[in-house]
Amino acid sequence: MTSIPTIALVPGDPTGIGPEQTARILADGRFAKEVRLVIVGDRRVMDRGMREAGVTLQLKAVATPSEDVPDGAVPMVDLGNIDPNALPQGRPDAEAGRLTGETLSRAIDFAKAREIDAVTFAPLNKRALYDGGWKFPDEHKMFAHLLGHSGPFSEMNVLGDKWMTRVTSHVSLREAIDQINHEAICRALRLGDRTMRAAGIESPRIAVAALNPHAGENGLFGREEIDLIRPAVEQMAREGIACEGPFPSDTVYLKAFAGEYDSVLAMYHDQGQIATKMHGFNRGVTVTAGLETVFTTPAHGTAYDIVGKGVADTGAYEAAISLATQLVRRQRAMRLAS
Repeated sequence: MTSIPTIALVPGDPTGIGPEQTARILADGRFAKEVRLVIVGDRRVMDRGMREAGVTLQLKAVATPSEDVPDGAVPMVDLGNIDPNALPQGRPDAEAGRLTGETLSRAIDFAKAREIDAVTFAPLNKRALYDGGWKFPDEHKMFAHLLGHSGPFSEMNVLGDKWMTRVTSHVSLREAIDQINHEAICRALRLGDRTMRAAGIESPRIAVAALNPHAGENGLFGREEIDLIRPAVEQMAREGIACEGPFPSDTVYLKAFAGEYDSVLAMYHDQGQIATKMHGFNRGVTVTAGLETVFTTPAHGTAYDIVGKGVADTGAYEAAISLATQLVRRQRAMRLAS
């Protein structure tokens, strides 16, 4: 393992913008001094990505991520598993989903073998992944399964220095409401606090969003705030987690972005995603919290409508690489300290 972190870069869904984004990020070597990036994927996919991005990379085939390459070359574990010409471009496809899952699985094998420190992947399509045989509602549950992880885990969204988490995630809104309970709220607060501390935030301040309009208006619009959310927040505060709320969800993010809090715990997916994407769509990163291996990805999707046009913004992808690098460095420092 080199002294700087080694990250497996997976180009994401081959029918989306991931391959061209990956090529553009690697073209100017902007991360070369802080992290070693190794592509895990198919050379043919990257060749198309280079053409779409209008850049040229010196790709060097390696058998494993730890194998040395000449200066200026980009190491690539060529799986030879994806022919992009056999897939439809710019729309979800089950075969593309199957192959995306297969590629991520190979990257996870390298993580389990300690060949890499983290996995950063370009956008994928959850429906295609599922239809392709990876029967999980999202990639995070797939990662946990492949790693044999049994403890709490969840996705968190990171925007600059703000870490956003949620009680429920990729389920229908009806199911989400049924899943919001005392233990789920406590579990999410504990995981969020632990993850932010591991990222270097010494005393994370968490604002908890309400479920109902106006935080229930003292029970007029629902009693979840009174019967479920506030008791969970108070219990976690007694345990030493700096959490407050519930606050009305239409104002709580204003408090966080103004600097009053480091994080907001949303009750359901879109309650948090709408606020953060409006605030910084091309800067947001999704991280899988709770797993031993670091996983990061842009918080946006595959952008099928602009595939191949060479205009896909790489800001969130770059932020995902930077965050993975930061988290790996923190992991190493904590291991040395212990």
